[in-house]
Amino acid sequence: METADHGTDAGHTPAPILLREPAEGTPPVLTGRAELEQACERLAEGSGAVAVDTERASGYRYWPKAYLVQLRRDGAGTLLIDPIALADHLDPLRGVLNDTEWVLHAASQDLPCLAELGLAPKSLFDTELAGRLAGYERVALGTLVELLLGYQLEKGHSAADWSRRPLPVDWLNYAALDVELLIPLREKLEAELAAQGKLEWARQEFEAVRLAPQPAPRAEPWRRTSGIHKVRSARGLAAVRALWEARDEQARKRDRAPSRVLPDSAIINAVLSEPRSVAELQALPVFSGRVQRRYTANWFRHLQQARELPREELPSASQTTDGPPPANRWADKDPDAAARLAAARAALIAIAEHHQLPVENLLLPDLVRRTCWRPPEDRSATGVAEVLRAAGARPWQIELTASAFAEALQATANAKD
Repeated sequence: METADHGTDAGHTPAPILLREPAEGTPPVLTGRAELEQACERLAEGSGAVAVDTERASGYRYWPKAYLVQLRRDGAGTLLIDPIALADHLDPLRGVLNDTEWVLHAASQDLPCLAELGLAPKSLFDTELAGRLAGYERVALGTLVELLLGYQLEKGHSAADWSRRPLPVDWLNYAALDVELLIPLREKLEAELAAQGKLEWARQEFEAVRLAPQPAPRAEPWRRTSGIHKVRSARGLAAVRALWEARDEQARKRDRAPSRVLPDSAIINAVLSEPRSVAELQALPVFSGRVQRRYTANWFRHLQQARELPREELPSASQTTDGPPPANRWADKDPDAAARLAAARAALIAIAEHHQLPVENLLLPDLVRRTCWRPPEDRSATGVAEVLRAAGARPWQIELTASAFAEALQATANAKD
């Protein structure tokens, strides 16, 4: 597909071309072993990197698995693969894909569910991350495609239930279009990064994304229940925890998104209302519904158990953490640390602006806070570089920031202008 002409005519910029379906028509969804093998032969005969995307059903299902895999390669066209139907027959796909470069948009979102299928790239190019490093303020796929290629992608199905079968044709068009222009978009962004002298930076970032381990499970995930700030007592927090854990168990068993088993708002409402019987709980919104009434006795049992917990088993008022306190408390707790953080932030913002980068891509904010709160004994540029390297900062980041960060770590609250 040729990219749209972005030249101007008497100062007029052409309107983007709206794409409603792939240029080659709607690809069939591959569900059979034989057709997958044939498709993989075409894929192997193609050339260059492979555009890769997935569709999940995170708002509907508990497990973040891929329900559709979209691929496109020059000379092979676009493939839509049903990984559920072909779960036991993906070896031909692994044989082709795992030895190629992938082009993805927001790769960290897709790599985990692809890894579950035994699919992993030899190298990758992330168009979202490339857009950030190139200095674009808005890096959604549709935005970059419109800005750099002159096409407008039809929206509307990203949050759909992709576990549904059969998948509607308009959904398949949407999915296929997500990989239709990834290769030409990559070419544009790669050229721009090279022109800005940032291509090596991008390569280091892509490799870090490719090799990133799975994040550790979040401690006390129930504390992220929406509205929990309304619950003021330890006993109330225990009730939130009990309902959250009971909901999570049900959601896992039924493979349903937790919010579809019981909304956060219903958990908080039940805790604040303190019902004293199943009937009182059933009188509350959500719990009075026909489906929920079947489970109300179970929810009430967990509320009752939370009421009877010994005091020593109640959760603390706030989650314990090995990190520093919120930055807005630093001035009172450790004025010198607050001064170090202010100086570091100012220095990093200046560097980021000079290189047209988001400051959070220059150094992770959490790494900056932790280093300012507990600085190393060796606050020289060499010592700071070692701290950054140990924390996973890439060579290009260390080169740009170590000296300025080291200087910021010398700041004190009583420093004179």
